[in-house]
Amino acid sequence: MKRNYFVTGATGAVGSALIPYLLESKDNKIWALIRGNSDQHCQQRLQELIAFWEFDEAQKKQALQRIIPVQGDMDKPHFGMADQNYEEISQQCTHIIHCAGVVRMNLPLKVATTHAVGSARNVVELALACKKNGQFEKVDLVSTVGVGGRISTSIPETWITEKREFHNTYEASKAEAENYLREQIEKHQLPVTIHRPSMVVGDSKTGKIIHFQVFYHLAEFLSGRRSMGLAPYYRQAILDTVPVDYVADVLKWSSENKCTIGKIFHLSSGPELSIKLTDLRIVVRRLMKEQGIKAPLIISLPGELFTLTIKMITPFLSKKIQRAIKVLPIFLDYLTDEQLFGNKSTNLFIKENGGPSMQIVDSYLEKVLEYYLTSK
Repeated sequence: MKRNYFVTGATGAVGSALIPYLLESKDNKIWALIRGNSDQHCQQRLQELIAFWEFDEAQKKQALQRIIPVQGDMDKPHFGMADQNYEEISQQCTHIIHCAGVVRMNLPLKVATTHAVGSARNVVELALACKKNGQFEKVDLVSTVGVGGRISTSIPETWITEKREFHNTYEASKAEAENYLREQIEKHQLPVTIHRPSMVVGDSKTGKIIHFQVFYHLAEFLSGRRSMGLAPYYRQAILDTVPVDYVADVLKWSSENKCTIGKIFHLSSGPELSIKLTDLRIVVRRLMKEQGIKAPLIISLPGELFTLTIKMITPFLSKKIQRAIKVLPIFLDYLTDEQLFGNKSTNLFIKENGGPSMQIVDSYLEKVLEYYLTSK
């Protein structure tokens, strides 16, 4: 079956993992939204993606024939695309997969919301234009389990309408985008599936990922290298991770199956399979030692004493370490606040409908960390 995809975030962690999956179906065509200074710059970025995928010559040829790089910006009206491109896509596109997002935790709330809600608005407008032309099938949109904020119970696999606090502006802006989407889906009867990944890490088989994001900064903090060995007590706190290839595989499968319309999927390890932070620290430090990377002795302190000690010694440290410590409170919020992301309904639905199986963290953790440590 021929499908014409419009994909945002093609150069990001999820989008760059997704496109090779979409290329497996020989009839698929893909418009990849790429931020660039010119069409030539976008072509160059596509070539860089192809190099990252390590395609052979035949695969490169196929990719260049079936991927159309489109210069644009997810925040601008019509994704900042040229009118001709927008018109062509609205007339031919059958599937939208929205992977783009600004994964920064400390942006001003107004800026973060502009990114998240603005891009969601563009997705809705393009979907409506495609729907009007009669060929459109569905939208798959990547959100985050972080929309649950500081909910003390397991985050439900449904729309979340209750008032809640958030760890950072990234979570708050994503929650606002979901609120907007819920209204638009109900108003226009749009065929949408929401995907909420937890903390995305590298490929489960190779460890590869195009950008090192939050998980890898957390790993550095857990090692003690960014806090001179000082650490708060983590007790029973856990970290929920998901390999990027699983997210990509689910997105492809979901886009091909209309039974997923209206669903909200939690792509996560879940409470029972997430790793304890204390166990993750042991693995990180062991792998660093094997790579010849020195990590300081860990000195665990009560949370308030840890924060006070770090504040006192920061002025005497190098500028590089000061920059790392500046964002420490953002990561500590994740490390010391136990969150649970329910995923039983998601896993059962995907299994019953022939979707991909989730990998357990022990099967990919070392590959992910080894790729990071050898790529630095």
